[in-house]
Amino acid sequence: MTRLLRVSFAVVALATALPAEAQRSAGRLADRARPFGTLREQAGRQQRWLETRLKTVLPSLMRANGIDMWIVPMREYNEDPVFSSFVSPTTFAARRRTIYVLFDKCSSSGRTDPGDGSCVERIALGGSSQGGVFEARRSGKPVEAAVGGQQAELWGDEQWSVLKQVVDERNPRVIGIDYSRVFAFTDGLTHGEFLGMSEALGSRWTARLKPAEELPLQFIASRVADEEAFYGQLQQLVWELIGEMYSSKAIIPGKTRTSDLVWWWRQRVNDLGLGTWFQPSIEVQRLGMTEEQLGADPVIQRGDVLHCDVGITALRMNTDTQHMAYVLKSGEKDAPAGLRQALANGNALQDLLMAEIRPGRTGNEILAAARATMKAKGIVGTIYSHPIGMHGHGSGPLIGLWDYQEGVPGRGDAKVIANMWYSIELQATTPVPEWNGQAVRMALEEDMMIGTDGTPRWAKGQQKKLWLVK
Repeated sequence: MTRLLRVSFAVVALATALPAEAQRSAGRLADRARPFGTLREQAGRQQRWLETRLKTVLPSLMRANGIDMWIVPMREYNEDPVFSSFVSPTTFAARRRTIYVLFDKCSSSGRTDPGDGSCVERIALGGSSQGGVFEARRSGKPVEAAVGGQQAELWGDEQWSVLKQVVDERNPRVIGIDYSRVFAFTDGLTHGEFLGMSEALGSRWTARLKPAEELPLQFIASRVADEEAFYGQLQQLVWELIGEMYSSKAIIPGKTRTSDLVWWWRQRVNDLGLGTWFQPSIEVQRLGMTEEQLGADPVIQRGDVLHCDVGITALRMNTDTQHMAYVLKSGEKDAPAGLRQALANGNALQDLLMAEIRPGRTGNEILAAARATMKAKGIVGTIYSHPIGMHGHGSGPLIGLWDYQEGVPGRGDAKVIANMWYSIELQATTPVPEWNGQAVRMALEEDMMIGTDGTPRWAKGQQKKLWLVK
């Protein structure tokens, strides 16, 4: 296991230095066997993201949150939610126990940060260096017949003793630890680890402990420039796959069931070497029928309105997309005007919500402002948007829940920051004249990015036309 661990990080380090795969021919990502390159290339790209985030994002976030030292202990298979934001793409679990220590020596000494990442020390007590981005501390314990002359790994109480030495030497004013009664992403410190750490540090240092609160929340949520470039490609692939699914490649009206499309999506994504972070769903709306009358797995018919909720995962990044389609009747070339207007109402709701999203505002503030505008414009709908990125339902403030339209206590009170991503998820309900005034729900979801300058923009765009199934 130890030798494999060492080899895996050597692979990442090598991949980082390798040139990218030669330019592939132009065309659809969905037609490529490896839309994002080989696994080795993907790992190298992820490793560069990690290095950039630790060097350029972490220092400013620690200072913004008033934390000199951030201590993040965790045990194998019981990792802190921030774990995946700290480690190389070849790492799957904390090694035995790993205690990550991050110390801002510039802030503590009043020095000016040169901006090269040198101000924040990154120490791993246990585990590996994660491809050279942490200083990995080992044990002084002698090992009988040591393999390759390796030093023993830190283990048990020895780790806590070494942690105390590290803290004593640096004398931090404020020590952040991950616990919260509000945010799951900032509540990774287990009770057992807290007890072990507190006993080792003693009263002098435990008096300086404080909840890190929004620091892990913001670090998990923050993205860098090349991640954004990749995410645009990932979104392009999602749209291409939705276009395939909403076509004769996957749908035969009168024969295909919604469950067939669910499994078509999962198989298609798997065949591309990618993953899904949730079970996709397909829903039908039909003239003169209720959801109960349609049943759980209806056969798709001409004249139906289709809704999909799909997401894919690649390079630890997740998407979340909802698009609408119309199954053309015989002789039709487009959807009825009322359905097109219903989609336009959904687009208008997306636009007014996007206009309210900016750094420094809480999710609840954004929700209240958007709903006021929505009501003024006469749009009937619901807003339930969430951050996205390394997690599908990501780290950061919620902008509504379907059953909390007046604000989400706690989780809606966090603030939006620059360089974070959102899934703009909502629905607008519109009576359709061609359906005898029956209300049709346009449930839409598109992923967006907030730039360094605080400007929101779509990762790909908006669905402004219904997909047409012939």
